[in-house]
Amino acid sequence: MAELRQFVYVLRATRLGMLTEGPTPEERVVVKGHLEYLEGLAQAGVVLLAGRTQTADEKTFGLVVFQSESDDAARRIADGDPAVARGVMRAEVYPYRIAVLGKF
Repeated sequence: MAELRQFVYVLRATRLGMLTEGPTPEERVVVKGHLEYLEGLAQAGVVLLAGRTQTADEKTFGLVVFQSESDDAARRIADGDPAVARGVMRAEVYPYRIAVLGKF
């Protein structure tokens, strides 16, 4: 089995109005699926943390820190996110390494 590496994917809404005016009914369903996807990956030990900025403008972003065995597998995890797959959000994936981890 390959050693797991850390990655981060940064999410941004594809439609700014989802943040400034509120989500459409379809976006609301997709975002619910997005959260369920991340929760499932967290329970499986893949996602280490996920969250978003508490702003609602063009600078708003979410991020997911997770583990994967390769760059390609990491991209598949991000692309498998329902919000990305359905075009509600776009994701950029980067190799990442947690240097300091505090206590929660």
